[in-house]
Amino acid sequence: MAQFSVSLGKIAKQLRLETAYSPTDLENIPIYTMDVNRPGLLITGYDEYFDPTRLQICGKAEMNYLERLPEQERRSHVHTLFASRPPAVVITRNLEVLPEMLEFAQQYEVPILRTGENTSAMMSNLISILSVEVAPRITRHGVFVEVYGEGILILGDSGVGKSETAVELVKRGHRLIADDAVELRRVSNRSIVGTSPENIRHFIELRGVGIVNVARVFGVGAVKVSEKVDLVVELEPWDKTKAYNRTGLEADSIDILGVDIPHTVIPVMPGRNLAVILEAAAINNRQKKMGYNAAQELMERLGLDNDTMQF
Repeated sequence: MAQFSVSLGKIAKQLRLETAYSPTDLENIPIYTMDVNRPGLLITGYDEYFDPTRLQICGKAEMNYLERLPEQERRSHVHTLFASRPPAVVITRNLEVLPEMLEFAQQYEVPILRTGENTSAMMSNLISILSVEVAPRITRHGVFVEVYGEGILILGDSGVGKSETAVELVKRGHRLIADDAVELRRVSNRSIVGTSPENIRHFIELRGVGIVNVARVFGVGAVKVSEKVDLVVELEPWDKTKAYNRTGLEADSIDILGVDIPHTVIPVMPGRNLAVILEAAAINNRQKKMGYNAAQELMERLGLDNDTMQF
């Protein structure tokens, strides 16, 4: 799988980091890992398992420790940190940059950034941004909408009605995230986040009408930049020979980048209101996540078990 990166400049801009020193434009410095690190162990002399590809965060504890060391020992530890050539060192709480840090940063061309945020908040913000920007990703042909707070990825062959269904959902007060190309990112071992490529964001194609800017036509409240994928719905033309799920007892899932996402197939035929069906699917999926299953309750009321409840 391809390795993705984000520029240090983009991170600095989003978090409003001050540049204390940089050997080049921050936009030219790539960050490849979503993990960050506090180099407390390294500056005390323990360098096993140290990952130099991570952004290094120096807070009050690290800076006070270094300030209390004798000059030669302090220089040695600071040298060890910068000689590992991390992508950048971020100093929190607007603490003063030690002269040794500036010296070795220039020698090894390591940027130093500063922020007024406390250390824990800065680490949390960095991880949040990096988990999205450098996450493994794929692009799928489909439509991605938010319905009642649930991210629904609509898949299906070209012309089956994905975009038309999305427009109807937008008219009913829901939000479009992506049409035609959906970029899916694994931000954690349990979550997939979907978004649209920036160049086609908020646009939708309707056969017979053309390209529509949803944000302009329906207002900015009708669109959203990204959302977690909660349910995958596959639309397909009705096949009389196929047995479709009628009770919802059978839990089906689809693998996306190693994460299992609930999945259902909805047959398409004239007269079926797909927008209403997807609204019901979104509510039902949310109820299942909250521990309620309507089919299970009906089965208990009828005194049946999973094997005998068939329609």
